[in-house]
Amino acid sequence: MRNLLPLQAWKFLQTHKDALLIDVRMEIESMYVGRPPGSINIAWYEYPEFTPDVQAFTSAVNAEANDFNRSIVLICRSGQRTLDAALALEMAGFTDVVNVVHGFEGDLNDQHQRSSINGWRFDGLPWEQL
Repeated sequence: MRNLLPLQAWKFLQTHKDALLIDVRMEIESMYVGRPPGSINIAWYEYPEFTPDVQAFTSAVNAEANDFNRSIVLICRSGQRTLDAALALEMAGFTDVVNVVHGFEGDLNDQHQRSSINGWRFDGLPWEQL
């Protein structure tokens, strides 16, 4: 697994057009908080269980990728869920997995708010909201 900051991940995606950007947040997070354009939502876990189904996750990514050598870029809220998801993909045989450090919303600030210290949105990268 490689760890890239959001700006580095964006540049990587621009130069590796075949790479898949997978948003591992719950579907409702991706829809209402926002997401990078072109990302594919494959949740690491969903409400109310909050328990990953590793087999379902890796199978869904494989169905999208169709190639274990295809670059897979993972993003979540803060860059934590993607660590476990990336390890699961590597265990399943994926050879080029990228974790977006700080994720979409970044770390909490002193007021317990996100998107104010780091992350995809903080860096001013493209995003959309449904």
